[in-house]
This record gives sequence, structure tokens and C-alpha cells, in this order.
Amino acid sequence: MAVEDGNELVDFTIFRPGAPDGVGDLHRGRVVSVVPAMAGAFVALEGAEGFLPDSEGGAGLTQGTILGVRVARAAQGGKGPRLTARVDQAGIGTGPVTLLRRGPGAVERLAAAYPQADVLVDDAGVAASLKPKLGERVRVTHEALPDPLAGAIEALEGPVVDLPGGARLSIHPTPALVAIDVDAGAMTASRESKGRAQSGLNRAVLPALAAQIRLRNLSGGIVVDLAGMPARKRAALAPAFVAALADDPLRPRFLGFTALGLAEILRPRVHPPLHELLSGPHAAGLAALRALARQSAADPSRPLALCAAPAVVAALQADPVALDEYASRTGRRPQLRSDPGLGTTGWRMEAQTHG
Repeated sequence: MAVEDGNELVDFTIFRPGAPDGVGDLHRGRVVSVVPAMAGAFVALEGAEGFLPDSEGGAGLTQGTILGVRVARAAQGGKGPRLTARVDQAGIGTGPVTLLRRGPGAVERLAAAYPQADVLVDDAGVAASLKPKLGERVRVTHEALPDPLAGAIEALEGPVVDLPGGARLSIHPTPALVAIDVDAGAMTASRESKGRAQSGLNRAVLPALAAQIRLRNLSGGIVVDLAGMPARKRAALAPAFVAALADDPLRPRFLGFTALGLAEILRPRVHPPLHELLSGPHAAGLAALRALARQSAADPSRPLALCAAPAVVAALQADPVALDEYASRTGRRPQLRSDPGLGTTGWRMEAQTHG
């Protein structure tokens, strides 16, 4: 899902109807353990286990308590979903752990954030499923993502961002934080004094840096190493950082500079970041299905099967929407084969067999 304004990419997320991230989902949950050292409790959900902080209604609960919870933050970074019990408990009732109601999906979320925007879809079936919620804003188009947008989206998959004028951003997520390096590149070829040139360069790249943070949904702790400039002079750029981040709907906070001169940003974690959505068994399985679909279109007479790591096969089997879409586009159900020798995310195409 891309939001564009005059072929400029403004916002972006991945729409996976068969594997929603769960944010906003309402569950009937059961407390499985209370952990005072973590100031919260773990709650069993349908197919998962989430953490309910004391500050979000977890205080005073006991093991076995049945209650309503809503997912406030998707599972990410190897941790399960974060929950809140600040919901109307009157309609939760009793009974087994279950999903009561889905939260808004990626399309509804972006459509709500941009209420004046048309919703262009390149698939009539998807358009029909969206119209009951979004009405006449939904229009079918032959090409929902023109080349300029497609190129900008493809660039989000890589760690390096080349900026106009020759500067470059290098973006590297780690388990603890996201590190971003600003490289001046050809922008250093200025006739101004060194100090003024470096200050101007860094001010010029901050809007692009803020845009990349938003488009990639980078969150948690983010540190930025600016180009050049002694650490003691970087504090003068604090207002420019605040201004660059001002339009972000998640309201990230600029925290200042470390002793090493690294700018610190804290952006709330809600939905999974793009680099997590593009990695792991499910992402590998979807990439494999796309490759099989392209090959099937090129040579329909040669049925193909997907041989993949067990985790990839399991992820696809848990996503019936993707498998149904593949069958709709190719006229065949994909034949899946599991091979433990392919590691965690490996896969290959093979000739399809019968029986």
C-alpha cells in the first residue's frame, strides 16, 4: 500500500490480508502468569501470547482471569504483542480464549489517515472487498503503482539511500536500535567554508532522513551520525531535527545528542518495521509464490511445485489468502513440498508431480 502525491511516495506499508499484524484486534484472553518483576502479566490469546503491562490494566490480576484485551503493538523484534485491557469489559463474556473482532487493516488504516485520497486498486476482486468499507473512493486501475513509485518502493528494501546532490544514507537496524549514517559524498564539493557547508548539508538531508524513517516504519531507539561537523557543533541542528519529524503521525521525539555527537530519536513501536516484514519464513514464501506465478505465466504448460524449508511451508499453509490468490492467478493450487535441508527460509522451484 503506497500513498502518493504527484508521484512522490508519502507513506507505505505492506498489505497482507492473510497475515494481519493484529494491531487493534479485540480478544477474550486468559492470564497465564503474573510477573511482578516485569510489572505486568502474560495473557493467552488465540494462537499467541501477549504481554499486558500493569499500566494498561494488568495490575491486580491473578492467574486464570478471563478478560478482554486489545492489541496495542504488534509482535516484533522477537517479542509477542503488547496488550491493553482498557476496553469495554461488559461485552467480553466468559468462555475459551478467542479473537472477538479484527482491528482495521492496512488499507483501512491508510485510507483513514488520508481521507481525501482516492484508493486505486489493480485487482477487481480486491476492489470489491474494499468497497463496503471505503465506498466510492475505491477505483480499479490498470496500474496502481506507476514506475516512479515502484522504483521508490523497491529502494526501500536496501540499506543505502542515494539522495539528490550526491549525499547518501546508510540504514542498519540492529536488535537494540537503528543506526543511520549520513555520508556527504559529492555534496562536500562546496565553495562555502567547511563549517557552513557541513551544517547546510546536514540540514538539507534531514527531511529525506525523516521520510525514510516513516516509509520504513523504523521505530524504537534510532541514532543518527551526521556528516562531518564536530560533536560540539551538532546541537545547533536540534530545531531542524524537530521540524523534520513534525509531520510524522507517530510523533517521534528528538532526544538530543550523545557525547559522541549522535542524534537520538525515539519513535513509538506499533506496527512491525518494513525490514521485519521483508524477512523471515512468511516473506520468503510469498516471494517464492510470486516467482512461481511469473514462471507459470511465462510457460503455462509446465506445472511447477514449491520445495521450501518447513517453516516456509508452514507459513504459507497458515495464509490461505495467499494460496487462493495464487490459484486465482495461475489456475492451479500450488504444490508445496517440505525440505529440512533448505534451512529456515530457503526454497526452490521443481516440476510438479501428481498423486
